[in-house]
Amino acid sequence: MIDLYTWTTPNGRKIPIALEELGLAYRVHPVDIGQNQQFAPDFLAISPNNKIPAIIDHDAPDGPQSVFESGAILVYLAEKTGKLLAASGPARVAALEWTFWQVGGLGPMAGQLGYFALRAPEPIELAIDRFADEVRRLLGVMEGRLEKVRYLAGDDYSIADIACFAWTQAALETLEKVQPDRPPLPAVRAWLQRIGERAAVRRGMAVPKV
Repeated sequence: MIDLYTWTTPNGRKIPIALEELGLAYRVHPVDIGQNQQFAPDFLAISPNNKIPAIIDHDAPDGPQSVFESGAILVYLAEKTGKLLAASGPARVAALEWTFWQVGGLGPMAGQLGYFALRAPEPIELAIDRFADEVRRLLGVMEGRLEKVRYLAGDDYSIADIACFAWTQAALETLEKVQPDRPPLPAVRAWLQRIGERAAVRRGMAVPKV
């Protein structure tokens, strides 16, 4: 059994999608970041960076294992099951590249855009333009990749697609509000539709139910 600590954010959606895809049993513990529940001592013992998602795997070989940081959790679950991440070779390298591209690039930039465009007390046009331009650039990088391959790691669906799905969806929605000359990105949009039609993705996107 896996205990999942998560919330209704793009980062929070990744791990329930992975757990649904992998068919692993899990219990959901919502962590309401709007109420600062991520600073509770019990949660900090699992996720010292006070960020969701985090897990505890009660079936780990050496006893209960906690894991924080979404990229690390995706790799951990893939290696635990032998699924969604090739054991070796170019497909493994590509899946890791694009997973950490999201963790280090798309997620932080789209998150900053979302804050300054939608949640900041006062709009700061310089910040909105800066992050919107960078999100547009990153989505263009993704477009170039998906023009060549069906999934981010190549022929097969992987943790890279899971890592990028909810963030790409959110990034496009925000970008279209602040730069309404819609970027065409046909390959990205086709990929979003393809991923979004997966039953496990639909179930994972509904977690946690609040």
